[in-house]
Amino acid sequence: MADDDPLVVFTPSGKRGRFPKGTAILAAARKLGVDLDSVCGGRGICSRCQINPAFGSFPKHGIEALQSNISSWNAIEERYRSKRGLREGRRLGCQAKLLGDAVVDVPPESQVHKQVVRKYAADRKVEMAPATRLLYIEVDEPDMHDPSGDFERVRKALANQWEVFNAVIDFGLLKSLQSALRNGRWSATVAMHEASSGEYPRIVAIWPGFYDGAIYGVAIDLGSTTIAAHLCDLRDGSVLASAGRMNPQIRFGEDLMSRVSYSMMNPSGASQMTEAVAEAVDDVISDVACEADVDFSAILELVVVCNPVMHHLFLGIDPVELGQAPFALAVADAVCATATDLRLRNPPAAARAYLLPCIAGHVGADAAAVVLSEEPHKTADRVLVVDVGTNAEVIFADRNGVLACSSPTGPAFEGAQISSGQRAAPGAIERVEIDPSTKEPRYKVIGCDLWSDEKGFNAATSGTGITGICGSGIIEAVAEMRMCGILDKSGLIGSSSQTGSSRCRADGRTNLYVIRDAERQGENPIAVTQADVRAIQLAKSALYAGAKLLMEEAGASSVDRIVLAGAFGAHISPKHAMVLGMIPDCRLDNVVSAGNAAGTGARIALCNVDSRREIEKVVRSIKKVETAVEPKFQEHFVNANALPHAKDAFPNLANVLALSEQSFNLMGAVRGGDARRRRKRK
Repeated sequence: MADDDPLVVFTPSGKRGRFPKGTAILAAARKLGVDLDSVCGGRGICSRCQINPAFGSFPKHGIEALQSNISSWNAIEERYRSKRGLREGRRLGCQAKLLGDAVVDVPPESQVHKQVVRKYAADRKVEMAPATRLLYIEVDEPDMHDPSGDFERVRKALANQWEVFNAVIDFGLLKSLQSALRNGRWSATVAMHEASSGEYPRIVAIWPGFYDGAIYGVAIDLGSTTIAAHLCDLRDGSVLASAGRMNPQIRFGEDLMSRVSYSMMNPSGASQMTEAVAEAVDDVISDVACEADVDFSAILELVVVCNPVMHHLFLGIDPVELGQAPFALAVADAVCATATDLRLRNPPAAARAYLLPCIAGHVGADAAAVVLSEEPHKTADRVLVVDVGTNAEVIFADRNGVLACSSPTGPAFEGAQISSGQRAAPGAIERVEIDPSTKEPRYKVIGCDLWSDEKGFNAATSGTGITGICGSGIIEAVAEMRMCGILDKSGLIGSSSQTGSSRCRADGRTNLYVIRDAERQGENPIAVTQADVRAIQLAKSALYAGAKLLMEEAGASSVDRIVLAGAFGAHISPKHAMVLGMIPDCRLDNVVSAGNAAGTGARIALCNVDSRREIEKVVRSIKKVETAVEPKFQEHFVNANALPHAKDAFPNLANVLALSEQSFNLMGAVRGGDARRRRKRK
């Protein structure tokens, strides 16, 4: 392709390429191996190739995506929209053509291999004290000799019968109040929301007479990459359904600072991202409600946890101030709002939403939820909690208090920016083992319980194929390469002669390691390149440097226990994480996974109003460390580039396995700390 041909970048895959003007987006997607569905051969009949073109300035991609860079709406799309409907902003990939540079998002429903959003509800008992509860009241009938409004008599009944004083009612419910009281013969059941942040008690629903049905709440973990929701029965806290979706904001930028940049560069950027995430939250609420067969009208409360950028965008606040020092939050305290305030359509307009407090400009409500879930401040141990993601939150706690910071790890841990990388979906390699003697790999893919060297593997994966490698897979692959001597301490991949493996092959001036050879003509191999290793090094170095800063601030030279939080953390092997140096040295049996701890914290806050008051108090006492302006962060980052580390000892890891000190550097020295020895003498 010519250098002046239009460049198209597909999200969430990150795949890109140049194509001649007039190329259908579906054709470009197929050429690049993008997972975009179609069964009608591009005739505009099946509608499975729906896409979301994004418009604006994308400095990270070097793209100025104008409306005119995509062909105009055509008669086939108009016919489909008029007959079957097409969501605002959507196009058909078979009809929309490239006329200039473009950023194109492939929504989940248009993907053949649906993204696996692995955020499940952990089994956790919670003491029930929900903010929203049902109260049955008997109300005085109207009396012309003692004139007062129906609502005033409801307030009087709540005060006398339940000691709920100064109640208010959502404006939208006033029109149904009188009919409810009369149909109930002057008795009613109200859903009373008693907030934790100083608001008056609020009536959010009303039924005639006695009502003893279920009311529900949804706990939402609004991540930069994925959105997970858990539908809970507010009577007993049971989780009735869980669902997850990709965050559609990925098309505006994979990492948070890219989204802040998009907001800075595009006048309507923040509002576009707010609309996109509100629509996605509506969709995930719809998913859990449909799965549990629950009517939307009974969903009366939401609890949302998210990082500061997502927090602001969800609230409709421009996050531009979070992109520059001093990283000022518009609001740090807990926020209470209505579904209408948040542009949500599925819950009733009066449904209340509670957002946990943010800890700092780069440490958000999701980190507060992790603290609420794991309670590291309530133990005598030195505990490090790492919530691994595109933007990792790190928390250190001991008997002296809690410290927190955020580390910009980027999307490599999610499989992005990796040559054969992809999001977690059926067909993606998620586990890797390499034989230390033969240097031969074996692997497992999502959707199949067999290893690649086991009988029946090819048949079991024939439906999905082996499509790439996801985040947990690339971490295990790089760690296994280090453990078996394919990768040296500095992160260099050895040649076939240096490693004794024909799977190590020249790749320009560096080497790569082939995990899976092409088995059919035209199929690309799945390999780990030197650039892939570097991307993992940069991500893990940021994570380790953040942990190191907190430990130094606390005066701790080691940790007693490490908790890997987040959906991604649940799929990381502690041994492989330590081999890479993602986490400090610790006894391996003291490294545990907490699963989706932020989601668990959201459920606790949903089911227990006292826990909200507790975490609001704890957050005010947490010491924040800002990595972006901390002078020693860069020093720790550079030292952490080595695998596992250039200077820090890993005695607990050494007790389990021995890592080679061999160097593949042609100069004969390990990079990093020994580089100064290689200077030529004048």
